[in-house]
Amino acid sequence: MLSLTVMALTFGVVFLAELPDKTALAGLVLGTRYRASYVFVGVAAAFALHVTLAVAAGSVLTLLPQQLVHALTGVLFLGGAAMLLLKHDDGEEEVRKPRDQSFWKVSGAGFMLILVAEFGDLTQIMTANLAARYDDPLSVGLGAVLALWSVAGIGIVGGKALMKRVPLGLITKIAALLMLGLGLWSLWEAVSG
Repeated sequence: MLSLTVMALTFGVVFLAELPDKTALAGLVLGTRYRASYVFVGVAAAFALHVTLAVAAGSVLTLLPQQLVHALTGVLFLGGAAMLLLKHDDGEEEVRKPRDQSFWKVSGAGFMLILVAEFGDLTQIMTANLAARYDDPLSVGLGAVLALWSVAGIGIVGGKALMKRVPLGLITKIAALLMLGLGLWSLWEAVSG
């Protein structure tokens, strides 16, 4: 039986934890380049898979070596920051759409980005803990997936709206600096943990 209390509690905890996380940033970046609905389908599918794994695993995910997870996350963020900062800009301020805007290509890119970036993430571990604590996988799973989808939607829509007011070059530099900060923070957690 579905518990609205457990679902609401899970939604609130996961939403607040994920809002300042890399998901909103990833959604923002993808939302500036690709069709929002295609991006959302891929991202939503990846989050559904993550929540399913977290709920199924229960508290087992908390046993993952956090230092390894932080180190890998840090390296991925630093690589992403380097790619953004080293990207050659020919002075054009308009968004140049990638050539292949097909549903499968865009959705697949969103799916793979979130699948890799969110594995072992705090919200996945929190979801596993909540599933183990309340022994209500359906309520926890629904609350978590709705929270993650909400954050992704905010990021994707925010990316489209932001592009109308702020030049792409500035957005790219800010995103690169955020990724650099997140990468350094993750590496610091790996070393100090």
